Amino acid sequence: MSNAVNFTFSDTVAGRVTSFDPDTRRFTLATADGRDFEVDLDGGPSAELLHNLGEPYQDASGHIDELIEPGRFVFAYGVFYPNGDGARFEAKRLIFTGRGADDFRFEEEGWWVRQIQEIAGFYRKAQFGDGPIDFTRYRTEIRLGGEKTASHVQETDTISRLVYGMASAFLLTGNDEYLEVAERGTEYLREHMRFVDTDENVVYWYHGLKVDGGTETKLFTSEFSDDYDALPAYEQIYALAGPVQTYRVTGDPRIKADADATIRLFDRFYLDPEHGGYFSHIDPILLSPDHDSLGPNKARKNWNSVGDHAPAYLINLYLATGEQRYADMLEYTFDTIVERFPDLKNSPFVQERFHQDWSHDTTHGWQQNRAVVGHNLKIAWNLMRMNSLRPKDSYLQTAASIGETMPAVGADRQRGGWYDVVERLRAEGEDGFRFTWHDRKAWWQQEQAILAYLILHGVTGRAGFATEARDAQAFYNAFFLDHDEGAVYFNTLASGMPYLLGVERLKGSHSMSMYHSAELCYLAAVYNNLLVSGKTMDFWFKPDPALVEDRLLRVSPDLLPPGSVRIASVDIDGEPHTDFDSDSLTVRLPETSGRVKVRVTLAANAPAEVVR
Repeated sequence: MSNAVNFTFSDTVAGRVTSFDPDTRRFTLATADGRDFEVDLDGGPSAELLHNLGEPYQDASGHIDELIEPGRFVFAYGVFYPNGDGARFEAKRLIFTGRGADDFRFEEEGWWVRQIQEIAGFYRKAQFGDGPIDFTRYRTEIRLGGEKTASHVQETDTISRLVYGMASAFLLTGNDEYLEVAERGTEYLREHMRFVDTDENVVYWYHGLKVDGGTETKLFTSEFSDDYDALPAYEQIYALAGPVQTYRVTGDPRIKADADATIRLFDRFYLDPEHGGYFSHIDPILLSPDHDSLGPNKARKNWNSVGDHAPAYLINLYLATGEQRYADMLEYTFDTIVERFPDLKNSPFVQERFHQDWSHDTTHGWQQNRAVVGHNLKIAWNLMRMNSLRPKDSYLQTAASIGETMPAVGADRQRGGWYDVVERLRAEGEDGFRFTWHDRKAWWQQEQAILAYLILHGVTGRAGFATEARDAQAFYNAFFLDHDEGAVYFNTLASGMPYLLGVERLKGSHSMSMYHSAELCYLAAVYNNLLVSGKTMDFWFKPDPALVEDRLLRVSPDLLPPGSVRIASVDIDGEPHTDFDSDSLTVRLPETSGRVKVRVTLAANAPAEVVR
């Protein structure tokens, strides 16, 4: 037989225990797709309990027999030995998600809050050391352990992503140092990366700064290869991510003014009034989406230009203000998504790139006719958020359809976790969708899976979505947390082992800052505690009441189903405060000058009921 597996190799099997024979030292794991693997323990494997960043290793090697029980979720890493027509799998490392069979440590009330504290501490020290927070010292590229590289290009979007992470860390912890980083970063962006076009009454954001000694050169157009010498929509979008999250905390009206001016930029120069949606690029001179200088980006639309408004800044801008014009823009983008992106007659994956008339662009750059698994999950997650604001059958049905379809085509059903980029069309005669480049797993795509299935379960109560949420959280927390150096890895191999080559070795790069890891901590805490488990949570704000319109602070943590959450209590500067509307999630701030520190305790009205 050709390609016979007659050699040893190491790999991971994840699943739930179905049986254990202590005499033979063998147990059976059922994978997510229902296959059974017999796991031998006679090689003397190590065993550990899942532990969070900042926690010590928890050895369980002496308790394996007690921990192997039916129904328990286990990761088994070991060696496959050829054995007749099959292979014997001998475990070398076991990871248990908790002490009990139904114990998943990442569902603990404070798990994600502790994790974001550790991540914030890593990036604070990596960028600024133990000294003052000085953004002239900021570097886009950060090595595995937090050391800076010689490269000194400060990218606007990566600063904004760091700011987002720090603002989110403050929202969950009330640590003033995190807010100081967020506010100083926002000021740095406004002073160095913002261009106010008074003639057009818009704001746009530079790609970044190149610093050489005392010389600072502004980089107007993108330096990234896919977008070179153009103004990509996604860079303008993500420039707002950090400042707008900071605005939720502070209510600084200057940030809102910048966001409104950037939205005017989108509506005047990126919006397609004829065919709908937003163009992906405009040229830097005429601000035109169809100039020949754009080359392959001429008159194109993509997921980032249409869909990324919502998670990056627009939902948070609505949460902070309640203004219906932001809700209208959200509805417009989500209506466009459900109309244009699903392509079920051809592929289970959405179409991501388009020409101006919405015909499919299947030859563009690296993407060709390929699917980014995380973008499909991101659509499902954000459709569920939008459905809580303006419910529509099309939102719920599209999100649920993606949630039902993706595990079989985008997830690793043997090892756990979610893949990166695959071909959208199945090759003739093959059972699965081919990987475009590799079978590695990126941190941000795990985030999309976790948030998609948590909110799908939290809103629908369906048991299948609950299982997917748990499995995705288990893989991420077992393999992406860097317990040696801090923060999270960029990529792992399919087996879960860290992949540490090239740019994927870095903790800071064009692709990675603190955004996705912090967004995951913030919203996984919200969904696990308030939607799924019915626990309370504290959130922190620090506004100046004189600068907040009507002194009305909006404290909804996310777009959640109406009536699912209420305010349980409020204190301001450590003193109880009773002027709040529990159901509308608003706090009337006192008439005072200067900033106040507000802690709001939110409680769930009813956790999700599991529907089987």
